[in-house]
Amino acid sequence: MEISYTIVAVLLALFYLYAGGKKVVQSQERLQPMMGWVDTVPMPLVRLIGVLEVLGAAGLILPPLTGIASWLAIAAAVGLVLIQVGGIAVHLTRGEARLIGLNIVLLAAAAATAWLGTTWL
Repeated sequence: MEISYTIVAVLLALFYLYAGGKKVVQSQERLQPMMGWVDTVPMPLVRLIGVLEVLGAAGLILPPLTGIASWLAIAAAVGLVLIQVGGIAVHLTRGEARLIGLNIVLLAAAAATAWLGTTWL
């Protein structure tokens, strides 16, 4: 279980560091081609989502790595599940149901990470 957690957590962390980092540092115009929803969401909220994604990525890796407050890894995974639930809701309200595939995969991976974390952390 520990190896499974590590593999999924590292992959999720890499994705969220990249995606969250882009949301934190790039302008709305640079994000818009990849993330069409940023035109309807205020940029402070986009930045907040990016910060939460980066913190979630750190939360998946650092607590188990250091052995300090390992329960934070489960909390981070649950937080990333909630981010994807919000992402799916945004896509559905914009009539973009065909775009939720990645959100569903990320939601499932974060949920699996939370479950794997409860089995060995």
